[in-house]
Amino acid sequence: MRRLFRWASATLAGAALLATTGTPALALPSPREEQWWFGAWQIHTKVWKISQGQGVTVALIDTGIQARVPDLRGVVLKGIHFGPQGGDGRTDGDPDGDGHGTGMAALIAAQGRGTGMLGVAPKVRLLPVGATGTDLERSLKYAADHGADVINISAGWDGIECPEETQQMVAYAIRRGAVIVASASNKSDWGESTIYPASCAGVLAVGALRHDLQIWELSTPGWYVSAAAPGMGVASIGLAGTFGGKGNGTSQAAALTSGAAALVRARYPELSNRQVVQRLLYTTRDVGPKGWDKYTGYGAIIPYRALTEKVPANAPNPTFARLDQWEAKQKRQTGSSSPKAASGGKNPAGNAKGSSNSVLKLASLVAGISIIIVFFGLLRRRFNIYIRYENRGRG
Repeated sequence: MRRLFRWASATLAGAALLATTGTPALALPSPREEQWWFGAWQIHTKVWKISQGQGVTVALIDTGIQARVPDLRGVVLKGIHFGPQGGDGRTDGDPDGDGHGTGMAALIAAQGRGTGMLGVAPKVRLLPVGATGTDLERSLKYAADHGADVINISAGWDGIECPEETQQMVAYAIRRGAVIVASASNKSDWGESTIYPASCAGVLAVGALRHDLQIWELSTPGWYVSAAAPGMGVASIGLAGTFGGKGNGTSQAAALTSGAAALVRARYPELSNRQVVQRLLYTTRDVGPKGWDKYTGYGAIIPYRALTEKVPANAPNPTFARLDQWEAKQKRQTGSSSPKAASGGKNPAGNAKGSSNSVLKLASLVAGISIIIVFFGLLRRRFNIYIRYENRGRG
């Protein structure tokens, strides 16, 4: 159930997150009082003095963005919608009618022109990539090929490890320079689940926190969770451009983290995506069990610290360390797949013919088995991704 928090709660949350002395507010638009994460993250009083996301493009792989709503006018680029509706992504095609993509977009870049809601990085540009469950790989490629500095995926599909084709495209987008953020999903009653793309190597997987810095009870735990961000009571705008609605989920936590990544990219344009993620993780605040835990990862994202603290060049970066391990494995497999030179002398002609026939039979058998495996793999994936948006890790 949606909960709205008074500014007093935000002040307490801010004190808990950052034990620093407050500074006078800038002459900037003020967020709605329900936007408690502004106080917790000191966005208006500190962060915007340093960065507002200028020059950064954030792609949203989601249901599209309702670009005509007042709070988002002027910030949504022409993108694409791979779903049946087609188009340039600037119409939200949420099948549930809630406007999920629009809500996530507003958390990042709302301008305060309609409802008064503000995004945490209001000077970014948003690239909408409308997608359904079968469009994840080409959505990642599109976002990467169209200059996305940050890719937000406030969605998840459960039941299998990160599919190889998804992992390949994640690696492709990262090679193109993108920081990829994904929600950890909202179904902790399933126990530890494997949700992708959050579980893909190189993806910054985000869990959800309440305003009191406790773990939101439906945030899905997992060995791949990297960090946590505000996710409970984080309301936004919908298709009609009105503020309110459902406001709980790791979807919101991922969107706010993507906004934080955009703030860092704007402040440090010379940093690689690897260094941006390293900076975000090194400056987290431990809020769960001591050290890494499966709900909050390495702790709460703190944008002001990520923007100002000195981060050693050799600081740990477990998110990209997993990607390095995956790439090393790929290289080993590629190397071992090359045919080895035969040892010993030449075989007699008769034996060579028999050997050739055996190889052909074996190759045919392997090919047949491979076709069966691929068929059932595709069938299984099709089953797993045919999930309503309500079960996708949405807020």
